Amino acid sequence: AWPNVVLLGVRQKIDAALTSMGNCMALTFADFLAQAMAQPILFVILVLIIGVTAVSGATDAPNAIATVVSTRCLKPNTAIGLAAVFNFVGLVGMTFISTAVAKTMFGMVDFSGNTDAALLALVAAMIGAIGWGIFCWFFGIPCSKSHSLIAGITGGAVAMNGWAGVVPSEWVKVIYGMVFSLLAGFALGWVFTRIIERVFEMANRQAANIVFTAIQDLCAVALSFLHGAQDGQKFMSIAMLGIALSFGSSTPDAGGFPMWVMITCSLAISAGTVVGGKRIIKSVGMDMVKLEKYQGVAANFSTVFTLLFASLTGMPVSTGHCNTSAIMGVGASRSIKRVNWSIAKNMLLAWVITFPACGLIGFVLAKLFMMLA
Repeated sequence: AWPNVVLLGVRQKIDAALTSMGNCMALTFADFLAQAMAQPILFVILVLIIGVTAVSGATDAPNAIATVVSTRCLKPNTAIGLAAVFNFVGLVGMTFISTAVAKTMFGMVDFSGNTDAALLALVAAMIGAIGWGIFCWFFGIPCSKSHSLIAGITGGAVAMNGWAGVVPSEWVKVIYGMVFSLLAGFALGWVFTRIIERVFEMANRQAANIVFTAIQDLCAVALSFLHGAQDGQKFMSIAMLGIALSFGSSTPDAGGFPMWVMITCSLAISAGTVVGGKRIIKSVGMDMVKLEKYQGVAANFSTVFTLLFASLTGMPVSTGHCNTSAIMGVGASRSIKRVNWSIAKNMLLAWVITFPACGLIGFVLAKLFMMLA
């Protein structure tokens, strides 16, 4: 009978590890399926995570390659293929370097209490984020899926626990990220443009453009990597939150993610980028301001620095907002009139209404789902 005793002991240890979520990397897909059979809502959460991640790939990931296309350094299809690959690499790679963004996502809301109700609130939040993302994609508005998700999750937490569902010390990092992405993107875009103009002032224009093209290609890789790193962790963190809630824990450990979760979210981002990339590239890279190759380099440098700093410090930011503000800074370095401020105004308007709109949708749906349960 001793083998049965040993197996029982091993199973108890596995259950304890999963309950505490002390080692996220240990959660296999088989473990997930076993738990989902007991709580089918986990299947719904996984499908919604894939959906919201794919929508992000269609509407936010193309911002990373908008300038390299608008300056004709890469053809649209080539750039979209490159973005799809390196969004995948960035999501997996950054998870092994830093999970600061995931820790912010875990800590900014409190779903403690009835975990069944919390799962319903989580589903409501993601439905709201997906609906809003599809609406913005249809009209070619590069709004942030990150902020849609954050607002929806916040609305769901408030519906469940009132304002106690918001953790100000962590949520304030979202505000920091919004302000930082706007100011740093604009300022660095302006500064890098002036530096490049000074350094290459006496250079042969044709030779310089060859250099700028090569640099922009590398920047497109870096930006796609960083988009996967930023947005991937946000969406994976919500997937792990749902799994943790199903095991009775309100806060998962951000020390690691199962490889199957990373691969699933990576493929979803990449697929979304391939399907919906061209519409957003046109809106951001071609309509807002006309860029020369060296200006594209300046905008990309700005976005790379902004995204990297935000990722390492745990500030959830939008790749679209970082890139948009950088492009505006580049255009303004020559003349304020070089920027199509009407498009910039529309983007800022979408930014402003995303939080109340998605927060309200998440709140109302969460209340409705909990009422019907």
